[in-house]
Amino acid sequence: MEKILKILWTLIKVFVIAVAVLFVVYFWNLDQKVLGWAYKQVNAMFDRKKVNQVF
Repeated sequence: MEKILKILWTLIKVFVIAVAVLFVVYFWNLDQKVLGWAYKQVNAMFDRKKVNQVF
């Protein structure tokens, strides 16, 4: 019985930590901030490439 309770307690702790992390990400809108940073990095890479313009 103690082994089951120990596993259950561990699962509850993992669940609470996951919910807390997701709440922080949602509250501070961190997912959009990370994506904004990533888009800037990708655009900086592609803006350096030469483009062959053929009309």
